[in-house]
Amino acid sequence: MQKIQTQGIHHITLVGADRQTSIDFWEGLLGMPFVFEQPNLDDAKQSHLYFDPGDGRLITIFTNEERKADASPAPQDIGCVHHLALNVSQATFRQIAKRLDERGIDHSGEKDRGFMDSIYFRDPLGLLIELASYRFEPPAGIQMGEVMLEAHKIRVARGDYNIQEVHLADAIENLTRSSRRSLSEDRSPKDPYG
Repeated sequence: MQKIQTQGIHHITLVGADRQTSIDFWEGLLGMPFVFEQPNLDDAKQSHLYFDPGDGRLITIFTNEERKADASPAPQDIGCVHHLALNVSQATFRQIAKRLDERGIDHSGEKDRGFMDSIYFRDPLGLLIELASYRFEPPAGIQMGEVMLEAHKIRVARGDYNIQEVHLADAIENLTRSSRRSLSEDRSPKDPYG
């Protein structure tokens, strides 16, 4: 028996309310270009809107003009989506609370996650949205998941509770040493001032 190997998220589709609420939120608040629209091919009463979140993937929304926005928190029962996390730069992250406040949107405030920064708020339909920014850049040719795996191993070996920036820095050093060659036989840390 073979696995069905995935290679990333193709797209995420959410059930929306009316068309304009979706456009105002995904493009007007979050800056995702509205790139495509067609009927929902499985239900002609709905429209299918496509937004570009910036990573080459798509977020799509099924809309129906008869549905109205309801900001009640979306269910978080077993099998439901807890939240949708979107990547932002550190420069953008530092502006989020102010920009949400300017619109009167309640939010969690900035959350220190050790390896990333987060802020949470709800979309107009009650879906919990997280805007997150990693505190590191992976070395060239290395994926985020590889850095997280290596940082996890370091954290566990040291008996630390959660991943912190020191684990990330050490993980990046380890991954760079193992993925990039050098003429030096001894690549251990040195003190050139000693």
